[in-house]
Order: sequence, then structure tokens, then C-alpha cells
Amino acid sequence: MQYRAPAWLPGGHLQTIYPATCVAKPAVAYRRERWPTMDDDFIDVDFVDGQPGQPLVVLFHGLEGSSDSHYARSLMAALHARGWSGAVPHFRGCSGEANLAPRFYHSGDAQEVDWIVRKLQARSSAAMRGPLFLAGVSLGGNALLRWLGESGHGAGFVAAACAISAPLDLARGGAALGSGLNMLYTRMFLQTLKPKCLAKLERYPGLFDRAALLRARDLYAFDNVVTAPLHGYKDTDDYWHRASARHVLDAITVPTLVLNAQNDPFLPGRHLPQSASRAVTLEYPEEGGHVGFPAGPFPGRIDWLPRRILDFFDSAHSPSRATGAAEPCEA
Repeated sequence: MQYRAPAWLPGGHLQTIYPATCVAKPAVAYRRERWPTMDDDFIDVDFVDGQPGQPLVVLFHGLEGSSDSHYARSLMAALHARGWSGAVPHFRGCSGEANLAPRFYHSGDAQEVDWIVRKLQARSSAAMRGPLFLAGVSLGGNALLRWLGESGHGAGFVAAACAISAPLDLARGGAALGSGLNMLYTRMFLQTLKPKCLAKLERYPGLFDRAALLRARDLYAFDNVVTAPLHGYKDTDDYWHRASARHVLDAITVPTLVLNAQNDPFLPGRHLPQSASRAVTLEYPEEGGHVGFPAGPFPGRIDWLPRRILDFFDSAHSPSRATGAAEPCEA
């Protein structure tokens, strides 16, 4: 199903901002669970409970996102309508309550994805379990792809996966977000990230340089002060290089859709990878913005993206797909 942007909403910025701020999000009744972690912390997971034996779709949200994000609510509402189950795990500190450990989350957090996915897979009894599908948006999409690539055939218990608007090349994406009109997005992220970091410093004095944090005006500076050192990277350059999903696309064995609009302000189309393993479908429509993909006449809808995700899951898991490799789709 090929994406075409509505004529009344032109350009990557409008196609990014309008769906996230101006279209009514569907109502979703979540059930929350709190999971203790091995490092004396916790994550909160919001569930939509479907019918026994039906698929479970796990969605990893983007930077400073949550189960309340427009893309999360739209996908979970679509799952509910099908009778499927859904889960939105929150990265550390993103569920509305500060996490406890001296860490946050990051684009290469494959270890966290692994722990969450395997816990969800193990807790279902064989008799009640349907197929397991994974989706990730933006930062969550990059982290998911990192896990799929690093796991290789070890991720074979996953039926299919989908990454939406993932920053596949973090250095190129970071450069794009650090200039021009894109600084609006950067300021939005820093408005929530900095208070979280200041609160973290109250709990762990000296964890990082407070003055340098307050001086940070872009994600490069922020990641250099906070994200990189807290999560085992030397600096921003090391983090952006090693955490980028583009390095592992050729190692993915699970049928996976990588969906990025070429007019995404967060990662311009000229930087999108052009090769991957046979299991990966690279789908790069000309328009759509960043996790936008609005549809329909004014005032528009945000249902194209969940329909595309579920269409891919349906086709990837059909009995005719015996080889396990995803085939290119029209885009």
C-alpha cells in the first residue's frame, strides 16, 4: 500500500507536526504493569489485552515518547479493533515517573530491548500464545533494529518486525537536527530531557557536569554530556557511530519493514541506506515526514501508519512466506 500525502498538507515539517499535534488521538484503555529490573530500577509497560491465541504487537516508542504518543495510540486502537494484544514498554524515565538507576535510555539500547522482548515471550503459555510482532518508532525503531541485527537467528521467535522513521544514521540525523528550522525539534526534546537530568543529579550528585548540561543547545552537546558517558560510550561521535542501525541491516534474519519518508526532517532521504539483508524491506516513500504519514481530507487521519504496519505483519506471517524473507513492496 503506497503512501501518498494529502495535497492540503505539503512538506516534511507539516507532515511531521500536524499529525502529532492537530489530529485527535484515539482513546485506548491501557493496563499498566511495573517490572523490576536487574539493576534495582523499573520499567512500566502499558498493555492492550486481546483475545487468547491472537498476535501480540510490542511497540518501542521514540525519544521522549510514551504510550500516549499519537502513533502509539493509533496502533494500539487498531490492534484492539482486531482483537489482538499490544504492549508499549516505556524506556527508563518515560512513563511519567523518574527511574531510579543512574542511567536513561538511548538509540542503541539493544540489551534493554532483548530483556523486554524475551520476558514478554516467556510469560505466555504455549497454548495461549499467538505470533509475536515487534515495532519501533524513531529512537525505538533504531534500538529494535540494533537488537534484530545483533541477535541474528537468535531473534527467530519473532514473526516479523517494523521500524518507522528510525534514525538509521545517527550522525547524519544529529547533524540535520542541529541546524536551521530543525532546531525547533531539538529545543522540544531538550525541554523535557534537561529537567529529567537535573532531577537525576539530585539523586546522584556528580553523575555528569551540570554546567555543561545547562549549556547544551543541541543533541550533540547533550549526548556528549549525558547519553554517551552514562551508557558506555566514549563521546557523542562514538555513540552516534556505534549505535546506528545502518551497520546491522545486513545481519537481520527476521522479516522486517524499514519505513522512512525521504522528506523526514530528522534524517534526509539522501542518507538512507540502500542495501540490507534479504529479510529486510526498505520502503522509502517520497513524503510522510517523521512518524507522520497523515491521510485523508482535512482535518486528516493518522490511520495509514497502523494499517501499513499490520498489512506487513499479515503478509510476512502468511503461510506462503515459507522462506522467511520479506519481499519488496510497492513504495
